[in-house]
Amino acid sequence: MSEQPLPRQRAVPADSSSRLAHLARGCAGIVESRWFDLTIVLVIGFNALLLGVETYPHPGSLGTLLRALEWFFRAVFVVEIAIRVLAHGRRPQDFFRHGWNVFDFAVIAAAFIPGLHGESAALRVIRIARVLRLVRFSPGLRTIVVALLRSLPGVGGFLALALVSLYVYGMAGWLIFKDTYPEQYGTIGQAVLTLFVLLSLENLPDLIEQGVALSPWTLVYYVSFVILTVNLLLNILIAVIVNSMEEARRLEMTERMAVDEDRDGVPDHLDRIMISQRLDDLRALVAALERELQIDRKDGQPRSSPRDRRPPPG
Repeated sequence: MSEQPLPRQRAVPADSSSRLAHLARGCAGIVESRWFDLTIVLVIGFNALLLGVETYPHPGSLGTLLRALEWFFRAVFVVEIAIRVLAHGRRPQDFFRHGWNVFDFAVIAAAFIPGLHGESAALRVIRIARVLRLVRFSPGLRTIVVALLRSLPGVGGFLALALVSLYVYGMAGWLIFKDTYPEQYGTIGQAVLTLFVLLSLENLPDLIEQGVALSPWTLVYYVSFVILTVNLLLNILIAVIVNSMEEARRLEMTERMAVDEDRDGVPDHLDRIMISQRLDDLRALVAALERELQIDRKDGQPRSSPRDRRPPPG
């Protein structure tokens, strides 16, 4: 039996989706690495120091160096955003589903708005806003920010109650002290402003001394204001914020548990990216095999089996 030549191994053509999958896998690995976050934190810190150095008088040569460093920081931040976007593979829009990502993109992209130059106040504000990006890299700071945002409804109710209390005590103070102390209680606006400053208890002894000189009963006015408004309202505000902190901590723990439900040490979104990339690789391989089989059918030569490839016995 004549020995048929082995078919040539056709190279599997590189598929664009496969290359994108490998690129996304590499970018996702970079984003998930600890040194990446540490590098960005250091760059943000140096950028903050640069903003402080610019407030001091400096020679022209140093100004040129500072401008060069500013462009360097911009380039680093642009590369960071590009890596984060590419880590999402064929779904770059998923990058904007996270609020911190939107904030980072807005702060970095705003520096390239046409018309902004190095001395403009708007550009300086944008550069200062970069320092706020440190919040996303610190779980503790992130929890505090989330707690403050979640406490806004409760704080709104607290402010309404505080305004009502100040207005009621302001009207009472206007009726009692308007003729004796017109500079402090001459109008309802002045009375509310005086009581608002009194919330810090800074000038309480002076006001009590003035009131007692007018009538000993004014002591009831100030003592009740301190107990009901200063102590009670501030304790309510503290309770609202503490409750929001607990909710923010529970939310943070829930998100951390949801990030890695299979507990394999790899975040679930990275698992999804890797699975999608593997599926893309398999699709590319299947497509290449189908093309190879079609070429074989056109040649009219069946592929030799492994048994046919064995050399004849001697």
